[in-house]
Amino acid sequence: MADMAELARELMTLAEAVVLTTIDGQGRPQTRAMLNLWNQTTYPSLQELMGAEADAYTAWFTTNTSSPKMAALRANPWVSAYYCRPSEWRGLMLGGEMEVVQDRVDKHRLWQPGWQLYYPQGPDDPDYAVLRLRPSLVKYYHQLKSVVLVGQG
Repeated sequence: MADMAELARELMTLAEAVVLTTIDGQGRPQTRAMLNLWNQTTYPSLQELMGAEADAYTAWFTTNTSSPKMAALRANPWVSAYYCRPSEWRGLMLGGEMEVVQDRVDKHRLWQPGWQLYYPQGPDDPDYAVLRLRPSLVKYYHQLKSVVLVGQG
């Protein structure tokens, strides 16, 4: 089981994107690809922050405050996030309640050069939102095996 947990955390650092599913105001699932802030190649400056989390599976996201996904999260904070490497038949599902992070320090710690394209006023832009998922359910899939690492599934 420890090996599976290690492989699951490794997958978070390797996946190019993370797929996030929310539930819209009419109860329908809405799925989209999000930036994987755990990715060690794309975001090397965030690796210390990601590794410092008390929960090894905590996932961080950024989005526009004005986005439909934020409206969905306000109505229903339950989400599913999925990291995968299809060529290796590996996947990691995180499920739980998404938190909208209000802490200015966290928003600045996550801020990356180039994000002014999306948030012209920088990390204090009112349209810049930071989200955190501390999953209550973690499932890892690899080599035709599925293992629940956290929670009951």
